[in-house]
Amino acid sequence: MTVLYPLLGTLGTLFALFFLGMRYKWPVVLDGVRRMNRRYTNPRQMRTAGTPGAYAGIIHHVGRRSGREYQTPVGIVPAEDGLAIVLPYGTRPDWLKNVLTIGRAEITHEGRRFPVTDPEVVPIEDSGAAITAADRRTHRLYGVDQCLVLRTVSQPATKN
Repeated sequence: MTVLYPLLGTLGTLFALFFLGMRYKWPVVLDGVRRMNRRYTNPRQMRTAGTPGAYAGIIHHVGRRSGREYQTPVGIVPAEDGLAIVLPYGTRPDWLKNVLTIGRAEITHEGRRFPVTDPEVVPIEDSGAAITAADRRTHRLYGVDQCLVLRTVSQPATKN
């Protein structure tokens, strides 16, 4: 029993640091979570991302320096004039910088691939995104207040 209390205290401290780091966007915490997601979570997420009923869609983007094509799983929400992606890591992710620099991308969502243009980072409240009340509460709890809004081009992309 004497080993259990320090272990619980350590776990509680780690959770508090994680929560505060995510809420207040501490770079060391954000970068650590992003690295873990890129290495472990994203490859598993890509197995189903973009398919009908999947949690995540895929943003297809081109590297702003390398010119290489990349695919990143993201949470996609329908918006008034297109699609929105909530930004839990703020504006730090490379995929976001790529899309903002190039000005276009393609999204695979619900089994269809769409070209998107006019990327703009806006406050969630101004996005016109169909975000549920429960998700809004979670975003507020973690200090997530921005999303990327993308205008969909009328024709779906030809390749899948």
